[in-house]
Amino acid sequence: MSLRWIAATAFALAAGGAQASSLVVCTEASPDALNAVLSTANTSFDVTEQYADRLVEMEIGGSKLIPGLAESWTVSDDGLRITFKLRHGVKFQSNGAFKPTRDFNADDVVFTFRRMYDPSSPFAKVGGGDYPMFGSFINTALKSVTKTDDYTVVFELSRPQAAIISVLTGQSFSIASAEYGEAMLKAKTPDQLDLNPIGTGPFQLVNYQKDSAVRFRAFPDFWGTKGGMPERAAKVDTLVFSITPDPAVRFAKLRANECQVMRYPNPADLDAIRATPNVTVQDATIASVSYLTFKADKKPFDDRRVREALALAVDHESLVKAVYQGTGTPATALVPPVMWGHNPDIKPRAYDPAKAKALLAEAGVSGLSLDLWAIPVARAYMPNGKRAAEMIQADWAKIGVTARIVSFEWGEYLRRARAGEGDATMLGGTWDYPDPSQMMVSFTCEMIPPGRNAGHWCNRDYSDKVNKAGTIFDVAERTKLYQQAQQIFNDEVPAMLFADAHAFVAVRDSVKGFKLHFLGGQPFGGVSVP
Repeated sequence: MSLRWIAATAFALAAGGAQASSLVVCTEASPDALNAVLSTANTSFDVTEQYADRLVEMEIGGSKLIPGLAESWTVSDDGLRITFKLRHGVKFQSNGAFKPTRDFNADDVVFTFRRMYDPSSPFAKVGGGDYPMFGSFINTALKSVTKTDDYTVVFELSRPQAAIISVLTGQSFSIASAEYGEAMLKAKTPDQLDLNPIGTGPFQLVNYQKDSAVRFRAFPDFWGTKGGMPERAAKVDTLVFSITPDPAVRFAKLRANECQVMRYPNPADLDAIRATPNVTVQDATIASVSYLTFKADKKPFDDRRVREALALAVDHESLVKAVYQGTGTPATALVPPVMWGHNPDIKPRAYDPAKAKALLAEAGVSGLSLDLWAIPVARAYMPNGKRAAEMIQADWAKIGVTARIVSFEWGEYLRRARAGEGDATMLGGTWDYPDPSQMMVSFTCEMIPPGRNAGHWCNRDYSDKVNKAGTIFDVAERTKLYQQAQQIFNDEVPAMLFADAHAFVAVRDSVKGFKLHFLGGQPFGGVSVP
């Protein structure tokens, strides 16, 4: 999707003409979309988290599911029907082109999901018509979303999906205004639903300037203030995401109090940040995965021996030590230890360049040359993609493999990676909801067409186990299947895993109420500064 600067709106002053309070957050990259329905990137989730809400939410800084725009829900005995009772009195935001005439109701929920699953929806193709999170985690099981009255909606499923309530906490499933959509359709500007989005969240999006800033203002009619969720209400008048790709510059801005929250610090700077007066570093173990995926439907990467050789040739311990600098440990299994379903029996793959050479010779491969794609921005799961790529390049050279390091601007990188353009592509992610299925399904055969399986690896046994686990509500049985699938992943080497990581955020002591959130977008409701 092409993003453009939204028309600027002046920030509101605090009530009674008092000095307005502002929280500035130094972030690492521009969002690839302002509406997370179109994205899989946390930069987009962070934006949507501020202005929109979901039917189901997670407690900030944890993984407990709590009511959001749905006050309650019930699941039928066969797991095929989920009924949501909706919250009353929830207001939508407005902008220069639209002012709502009614509160949130069931029509908005139906509108939001119909756009994603019904090709006849007038919004189905708006923004390119690609809904990657929906396609990965809901579409294969969802039959319909219907309204039974103004405050009741029913999700009908074609098969049980054990993770669906957790899935719905993701920012990609934030509820949009049907009335706004109709108004923009009538004005022949339906793309404004994504370019100038509104929601029911604690902040309203004011403007976005690519590679510079995303600006928000407090939404005074946020339902949570009086609706049992005051901890999510805006406590500052303005919120600014200052887009600052260089972590050294982010640190300098934090020291100068040009930003009060610094995300994704360079691991090498953590000691210096901790020594900075009036600054505190928060950290949390995160549910994440980082990997280098191989193009499994392209020769010679279609040969398991070649993939294993490339993995064996990398000195993982040295790489993790140099790149993560104490903020990660070498990963073993696809599901990290902090997430239920982890397979503890899988051991680290040894560094063995001699065996790597032997495997390449056995596969009849010599003089291999490939493109090695490096993540261009710091992520919690990969703090320095360029450094990691350089170390891999050097290790591969020792077994006669030539790697050309390739990178792009973050949005372009994601687009090309999803299209499967790379030979060996660095990717990863944090779990957006507390269920092992999220990242595991990204390596199933079914995720190749939607662009979630960038390496195009298709192993039917792996896919069947993961897909079957998603239909079972018994946690012990699901765990068994997920652990078996992780063993297949380890044996077939569709990707080389990097590290189980910690996330760090540097916060000035003047900031109150901030909690590092490690599943999905980071909320800034409830955060205040003097």
